[in-house]
Amino acid sequence: MAQKEKLQYLKDFHKDTLKPSPGKSPGTRPEDEAEGKPLQREKWSSKMDFLLSVAGGFVGLGNVWRFPYLCYKNGGGAFLIPYFIFLFGGGLPVFFLEVALGQYTSEGGITCWGKLCPIFTGIGYASVVIVSLLNIYYIVILAWGLYYLLHCFQPVLPWAGCRHSWNTNSCVEDTVRKNKSLWLISNFTNSTSAALNFTSPVTEFWEHNVLSISSGIDEMGSIKWELALCLLAVWVICFFCIWKGVKSTGKVVYVTATFPFIMLLVLLVRGVTLPGASEGIKFYLYPDLGRLQDPEVWIDAGTQIFFSYAICLGAMTSLGSYNKYKYNCYRDCLLLGCLNSGTSFVSGFAIFSVLGFMAQEQGVDIKDVAESGPGLAFIAYPKAVTMMPMPTFWAILFFIMLLLLGLDSQFVEVEGQITSLVDLYPSLLRKGYRREIFIAVICFISYLLGLTMVTNGGMYVFQLFDYYAASGVCLLWVAFFECIAVAWVYGADNFYDAIEDMIGYRPNPWMKWSWSVFTPVLCVGCFAFSLVKYKPLTYNKGYKYPEWSVGVGWCLALSSMVCIPMVVVIKILQSDGSLIERIKAVAAPVAGWASSRTKENGLKNSELLHPLDPSGSMALTKPTHTIVETTM
Repeated sequence: MAQKEKLQYLKDFHKDTLKPSPGKSPGTRPEDEAEGKPLQREKWSSKMDFLLSVAGGFVGLGNVWRFPYLCYKNGGGAFLIPYFIFLFGGGLPVFFLEVALGQYTSEGGITCWGKLCPIFTGIGYASVVIVSLLNIYYIVILAWGLYYLLHCFQPVLPWAGCRHSWNTNSCVEDTVRKNKSLWLISNFTNSTSAALNFTSPVTEFWEHNVLSISSGIDEMGSIKWELALCLLAVWVICFFCIWKGVKSTGKVVYVTATFPFIMLLVLLVRGVTLPGASEGIKFYLYPDLGRLQDPEVWIDAGTQIFFSYAICLGAMTSLGSYNKYKYNCYRDCLLLGCLNSGTSFVSGFAIFSVLGFMAQEQGVDIKDVAESGPGLAFIAYPKAVTMMPMPTFWAILFFIMLLLLGLDSQFVEVEGQITSLVDLYPSLLRKGYRREIFIAVICFISYLLGLTMVTNGGMYVFQLFDYYAASGVCLLWVAFFECIAVAWVYGADNFYDAIEDMIGYRPNPWMKWSWSVFTPVLCVGCFAFSLVKYKPLTYNKGYKYPEWSVGVGWCLALSSMVCIPMVVVIKILQSDGSLIERIKAVAAPVAGWASSRTKENGLKNSELLHPLDPSGSMALTKPTHTIVETTM
């Protein structure tokens, strides 16, 4: 069948069944239900709403505190080689796939797979499990950040000295003789042993005041109510950011997604003007090509790409589902990719310029002050600002940036979780104000589960979730099956036809080749090396988790991974016929969706993108909600 005729069928389908209408497309309202009107799906009110929501969703804490550290750790500038290989061979193609899939089906992260490729509906369930677990622990970082921010509004930062109730006798304020690079240790007769055992005030503030950390995960202790209230506050903020759907989300991101970039720019300018900044930047970028022979470098590059692009969580599919049908998602996905990776790269200059300054002030090597994750955000950087003029101002600026970076990532991920579940049960959750109530219930349950992470042993629980629940292994597993489902089961050419109908042209073949070959190969390779290089979880390079907790961690990881094969088996068992017939039946798109039309009018099954009604009425089946077909 000619390409022109295939596209005409697509256009006829959307003209006849999606019922285009002028103006905006509101969500389902009570008055619509009373009049028996079809369910309507919200749409972004402008292109900028979508762009800022996606930018806020995947430009998060990992860009600031993880990428720069990985770059320094894995060979500096040499790390960019595997990073860009995974970016163009995995990250961008999967990111575009998810957004385009959501836009084409106008469905959330579960139901889109149920219509496109029913046998792989488990991909959607796996994504929802991962993002649900992620939402429980990621927001705890924001609670810590809010706690720090509230303690910044005083003349002297509380982590600048040792004269507080939470400090121990080992606490020593950092003073350096620049000409000899020696610590001045007072209150100790044996300066050598003291230097080996002292703790800085910022470390004691983090461990003894913020965390009140216990000796291990076996000793959970009591809830730290100051942190519990901070956690409640950020959950309330998150709820009100998304409770009205994309109407509220699309407006909030104008603040939460733009301010962090402004603040990052301010911190960058301040950082590069500090003494010692050039040494920090050199340490950040100096290439060590020999590190490329280490498989761990490639594993870090792959997992960082999948983390930073927020893929395999269902969030990007859900955000794309609110796009108007003719929106050029391909162009903007490429632009957003440049923004994401560019932010990661620039953040390295902002962070390592400050670390270079701190190393010079203390008279130590940069490797002794370089940290990743919470260690950077709550120990290294707060320590650095105490050495700057106007430390209170820079501390407030840093923690506001940290909160906004994390907040929009959090509520975008929660929005993805909610959209996926609401689309799964539309007749139950789209009526009246049930969606708002459902969001409140999800937020409250997540808050209760998160309380385990604001206890004395909460940090150990947090790390357990972070290491296993949303690990790179889980994301790589889901990404592999996403590519197989679209490129090999549904058909990459069929999906390209759908994209062409939406945006008016076919994307570069690189996308199709990536879905078909490059991305699955990269995922399998990185997945295998991750398992081979697996190391049991430890905390602070000393505490080893007990075996039972490691078992719990693997249960968290498998809770998402098992969804895909389990749903495949269930779908096959629920079908009729021989095994081959059953597989073919559940692999084909459902009635009303792509490439499953019967042989009518001389058209082959592989050529036709939308089926006729199975009742034989020769009419196309209608979707469950109305979509407005306009350009954005």
